[in-house]
Amino acid sequence: MITVKSCGDTMQDNKRYLKWCLDQNRGIRQVKPSENLVRAYLEKSRNALKSMEVNAKEGIIEWAVSAGYYAKYFAVYALLLKIGVKCEIHDCTIAVFEYLFGRDVPPQIIQEFKKSKEDRIEMQYYTRKISIDLEKLMKRTKIFVLDIEKILDGLNSDRITELQNILKNLKIGNVK
Repeated sequence: MITVKSCGDTMQDNKRYLKWCLDQNRGIRQVKPSENLVRAYLEKSRNALKSMEVNAKEGIIEWAVSAGYYAKYFAVYALLLKIGVKCEIHDCTIAVFEYLFGRDVPPQIIQEFKKSKEDRIEMQYYTRKISIDLEKLMKRTKIFVLDIEKILDGLNSDRITELQNILKNLKIGNVK
């Protein structure tokens, strides 16, 4: 049984949460970076953007919200794979993204990513109505994905090594 925790709101909470993620079977692990997987997840992100637009146009709000979240998630996942990080627990993915790239993105990007996940869960699994501005959702999601792609494009071998060393300091397992 997997116990899911929510990522923390402070850097100290985030570090504690990262340690929890490191202990989980599908939590944070270091893997060999793969350009093929990076490209595949960027394609998944682009397909999710298309799905978001189609669902929004048809008025299928819950799936537009879900696709919007996955467009963001897959872009971030591609970024993490670029540096050799695999993580299958969404909150842990968000936490490690915040830990590694928090200085590269404005804090509202991190908050937007967390909120997007919460909105997806609320829309998919619960019946409580939440107010979603579809135009704003689509615009912000596209900007988010482009911002992540810019970070990805700007990664050079020195920065990747620096990020991998930060991961080693978190005592992530060896490359497999």
